[in-house]
Amino acid sequence: MAKESFLKNRIKSVGFALRGAFLLIRTEASIKIQVFIAIVMTGAGFYFEISNTEWVLQILAIGLVMGIEGLNTAVEKISDFVQPDHDPKIGFIKDIAAGAVMLVSIAATIVGFIIYLPKFF
Repeated sequence: MAKESFLKNRIKSVGFALRGAFLLIRTEASIKIQVFIAIVMTGAGFYFEISNTEWVLQILAIGLVMGIEGLNTAVEKISDFVQPDHDPKIGFIKDIAAGAVMLVSIAATIVGFIIYLPKFF
């Protein structure tokens, strides 16, 4: 059997990643909320004509929150698969993953305040 080319493997990998992103958005309420917030903040960026630097910070903040939210979901799913019954050790792992989402969400909120509060005052 012939080995697939590097390019063909990369294209397949991108396909799997896109499928995963769509599954995440379609099935998880928390990421739907994050997508909504991202759309609102993007609209705010255009409305307030934020600078290129502010765009970079906003996009990084949005990407971090959504990426960590995706990892949190993956941790939850694999934890439930490995141990479907309540287990304090699994709960500890899930709490840490949720805490990571909270930390980047707080940082993203602070970035949003730094960018947008001066526009109101």
